[in-house]
Amino acid sequence: MSANHQFESVTLDDTKTWGKNTQRSLNNFPIGTEKMPKDLIKALLEVKYACALSNMTQGILSQEKGNAIMEAIDTLLDTDFMIHFPLSVWQTGSGTQTNMNANEVIAHIGGHGLHPNDDVNKGQSSNDVFPTALHIMTLSMIQNTLLPTLTQCIKTLEELEVQSHALIKTGRTHLQDATPLSFGQEVSAWVSMLNQNKSQIEDSLKYVLDLAIGGTAVGTGLNTYNGFDKDVCDVLNQRLNLNVKPQLNKFHGLSSKDALVNTHNAITTCATNIMKMANDIRWLASGPRTGLGELELPANEAGSSIMPGKVNPTQIEALTMVCVQIMGNNQTMTIANSQGNFQLNVYMPLMGYTLWQSITLLSDSLDSFTKRCLMGLKPITSKMAYNLEHTLMSATALNQTLGYDQTTKLVNEAHEKGLSIKEVVLGHQLMSEEDFDQNLNVKSMIKPYDIKGK
Repeated sequence: MSANHQFESVTLDDTKTWGKNTQRSLNNFPIGTEKMPKDLIKALLEVKYACALSNMTQGILSQEKGNAIMEAIDTLLDTDFMIHFPLSVWQTGSGTQTNMNANEVIAHIGGHGLHPNDDVNKGQSSNDVFPTALHIMTLSMIQNTLLPTLTQCIKTLEELEVQSHALIKTGRTHLQDATPLSFGQEVSAWVSMLNQNKSQIEDSLKYVLDLAIGGTAVGTGLNTYNGFDKDVCDVLNQRLNLNVKPQLNKFHGLSSKDALVNTHNAITTCATNIMKMANDIRWLASGPRTGLGELELPANEAGSSIMPGKVNPTQIEALTMVCVQIMGNNQTMTIANSQGNFQLNVYMPLMGYTLWQSITLLSDSLDSFTKRCLMGLKPITSKMAYNLEHTLMSATALNQTLGYDQTTKLVNEAHEKGLSIKEVVLGHQLMSEEDFDQNLNVKSMIKPYDIKGK
């Protein structure tokens, strides 16, 4: 490897704020349409601000230059700053071009003779700045967007659970009739799932709080002062209301992105439960004449270009497509993290974009589903009652009195003759109508029985 490379000269547009390194990246990576996400660039600018303030406070960067950097960053954050950041996700795997893009833009806007590398990038390397920005992005997006959206969905489900606690219907296992439960109990499963998913996502963030900043090129901290990492974290905590801290082993922080994979795993687990819930709802709403027909969905738009009056579960279809995308994204995150060779993982732009996409899509789709579907969901009580009346699985309650084998024969007879289980039991004079009604009281079938005398 030669250290005497002569890079091809580039022509810069005077109306642009970036410099030669950004322009070379634009020229050399004309790949796809995916650009570095705004949330990631915002996080990167915040990291740059914290680094400048830390260096200036220690006298390593002059007051003039430190203030110029911070003022430039504040100016960018107050404007549509993405016009200054045009680079593709598909670039060098360390995110170096995007780091240099930020350095060049800040130096240009800041003036005062700022040098992109010597001043804006002082005490930093793309190898520690970029993963630090990924962690800041992840924390901010999850805490400010995903978790509030998930909380609102859970709250809406809790209200539905309370409203439906006395509405008894037939249960289903293996897509076949099963013993009764209340619709409130059915909804309670969704509530419990999402509450646990929320906790799992929150728990995963304790690892994302560890930042790689201060590791510089390979994790040794070359070219930065002792304590720089803590100073940067302190500034970030103050500006962003976070609780980040330096990662103890910077070699780990640079070469692996396992904290991000872990968080994405938690998001994926949440997506699997959301997909289960969404599928339950669309099955229960199937019909309206020839399906299960136990739920009514809001009619938001025409469902068909040829079939008049058709209403489809469109919000559910959008939500479940997002869930599938997230599951695929999880495989991307897993493989990308496994490719950290020696002291650096070089799949960071891909991992950052993938995680950003998953958080964004799940937040947006779940918010839309909650507002445009869940809040308008209505149980069709007449159909629930009809299905409950005609199911044969309520006969399970007779096991206590007649035994499994005899009850099985009665169920088979009822099914073959098209009779109700009550008609068969009374026809065989196995018990009185009063005893039958007492044994098959559906309200007593949705909870364990009490032992007499206790």
